Amino acid sequence: MQEIYDFNFRQLELSIREIGYGDQSINKKMKDYINLLHSMVSEIHFWDKLTKIEKSKKFSLFLSDFNNIEHLLDYFDEFNSHLSKKTLNSYLKSVCNA
Repeated sequence: MQEIYDFNFRQLELSIREIGYGDQSINKKMKDYINLLHSMVSEIHFWDKLTKIEKSKKFSLFLSDFNNIEHLLDYFDEFNSHLSKKTLNSYLKSVCNA
């Protein structure tokens, strides 16, 4: 899991560099993104136990100007259902074999 986490943030850092940010800006941006990720994970930790209204409120914390939260909720519920039917290793193997 740590390798996946590290890989994602390395890719994010590379993307920020490609945009043209300097080293000092990158450190600040990375700190902001890491804090955002951890706050999102904290808010959705018990996703399966939340009602649709509670889920909508959680999304609204991070997507205040997003117009179609209902569609996004349906998408994530379906995605979560799909993920719960397989193990993480099955996803990693399919990526490694591609």
